[in-house]
Order: sequence, then C-alpha cells, then structure tokens
Amino acid sequence: MSATYDDVLRVSGHAAAPRPAAKALRIEEVAQIAGVSPITVSRALRQPEKLSENTRRKVLAAVAQTGYESNPHARALRSGRSTLVAAFVSNILSQQFGLAIQGLAEEIEADGYELMIGQTSYSYAKEVAMIRSLRSLRPAAVMFTGVIELEENRQALRELGIPIVETWAFPRDPIDMLVGFSNVDAGAMAARHLATRGYRRLAFIGRSGGRGALRLQGFRAEAERNGQTLARVETVEDVRNIADGRAALTRLLAGGNKVDAAFCANDLLATGALIEARARGLAIPSDLAILGFGDNDTAGEIAPGLTTISMDAHELGRRAGALLRDRLGGREPRQPLQNLALHLIVRGST
Repeated sequence: MSATYDDVLRVSGHAAAPRPAAKALRIEEVAQIAGVSPITVSRALRQPEKLSENTRRKVLAAVAQTGYESNPHARALRSGRSTLVAAFVSNILSQQFGLAIQGLAEEIEADGYELMIGQTSYSYAKEVAMIRSLRSLRPAAVMFTGVIELEENRQALRELGIPIVETWAFPRDPIDMLVGFSNVDAGAMAARHLATRGYRRLAFIGRSGGRGALRLQGFRAEAERNGQTLARVETVEDVRNIADGRAALTRLLAGGNKVDAAFCANDLLATGALIEARARGLAIPSDLAILGFGDNDTAGEIAPGLTTISMDAHELGRRAGALLRDRLGGREPRQPLQNLALHLIVRGST
C-alpha cells in the first residue's frame, strides 16, 4: 500500500533572508601585517616552539590586531573538501531523533566524515540563524529531523550546493533527498486502532503545527470515516518533556466533554498523559485509553504499557547516511526519496 503524501505547509515572507556571511580574514592578510610568510603565521599558532621569540611576538601582535582565528577545517574549506556533516534535530532530548543521528553517524563516519549536531526547536527564527551559520561553515552535507517549511530557507539551502536529506515526513517536494514516512497515515492508523477497540469519543493532543498538524489531519479524517467523534483537540506549541504531556491532559480533563480515548502525537506527550491519568486515579484503559507515537524506552515499561505507533528511527538515520555517502562519493542514489513503514505496537493503554 502506497503512503499518503504529507501536504507540508509552505510559508513565504515570514523570515528575513539569511545575510551573506562576513568575509573571513585570510592568513595572508595577517602575514602581511606581521611582515612574515603565511607559513610562519601558521607555525606561530600551531608550533610556536619552532620560531624565535621575536617572530612569535610579531605574529601574535598581528593576530590580536586583526582578530584572526585559526580554523581547524580551513584547509578542507579552501579545497572544497569539508569533512563536516551537519545534523539538525527538532528536539535534542528526543530518543527517536537520537537513534536517527546514531544511524547517520554510523554511515558517514565510515567514510571519514565528522558529525556536528544542532537543534532547531521547531523555530523558524532558529532555522534562519542555522542557515546563516551553514553559509559560513560550508559543511559537506546536511540532514534534518524534519522538513523545512519556509520557502526562503528552502532556497537558501539549495544555494549551498551540497547534499541535503530531510526526514520525518513524506512531502511531494523535498529540497533534495528524503527518508520519511506519512504523518497523515500515522494519524489514520491511530483512529482505526481505536475504532477496532470500540472507542467512539476521541481526543487529540499534539503540536498545533508541523508534523502534529499532519497527524491530526489523518486522525480527524479517519475518525469521520469510522463514525467516531473527535470531541477535543488539545494543542501544544512546543514539546520539551513529559511534563508537557501531564499539563496537556490536565487541560483536557478540566475542559469537560468526556472522551473515551486520546491520541498523543508523540510519546513524550503520551507518557506524561499516562502518568497524569494514573496520578488522578483513572483506570487505564477503561476510564481513558491513551495511544502515542514513537515508542520510546518508557513506553513498554510504564504500567500498563503504552500502545504506540512506531517506525525504525535508527534505520531512518542509516538510510539518510547512505544517501549522503552516495552523493559525497560522486554516486547518484538509486532511491533519493524513501518511505519507511509504520508499525502499531499494542500494549495495555488501549
């Protein structure tokens, strides 16, 4: 069965275009000020014991005057052969994102590349700042645990002229390469499972935008097909930890309009919701069924066990790394757009 495309939001005009990076000071300019050769400047910074005291003083004075900073990757950057691969995660605390980065690292490090990790925190502003840094750093390739929504940022990334892999969604129009899955299908899978268990009045807990909105789209549409009622939608702007799930369930319960089951769009929210429900004396799943997405380590350990929708995050990262290895090795990947299967793991919470 083919995956449903995610109609990922595309946004224009909501972020300042990245400014051109400031021109980096060249070692030759420092050498000219100090009245020495460029190799002497390099030795003064890396092997000062090989130079006379007078020469070292002249070079260090020029460095202080210009603010020159030695870049350990400068030779690679000048030659166009950077060994850095940048990976940006939406939330550095997510176990699934960590597994994906591990899979990525296992692939690229085999070819001598070094991994650098940053966090976007689901923020357009951070994406803009990130792209500015990439223009200066000039990594060999970039991978995201997500897809870029801002058109300005998408274009700026294309202009870098390096391999780029987006993940965690299945849009029709990735920037370059993609290893993802359908978030719409994930939401539909959640509603179908709850229907088979007899739950009719449903709630959704998740982010208001991005992947959360796509999972809600699939959940809502499938619930309507099944004759279920989506009685409550509790949105969160950011997902940082389990406490966010506890707070979301507290708001859900305080709002009345009783529901039979709640689909939480990630397992941090679902785990927090399950803990909060138990703290309030609710019987799971007879009083409230809870279903999550992601399958973190806690899901199978916390009683009565969290039912969740899962995909192989480590495999996702490994495939992303393999795509980058192909491109960096001068080979065109046979499958630059890849879809991962989703799996339902049933435990006691539903």
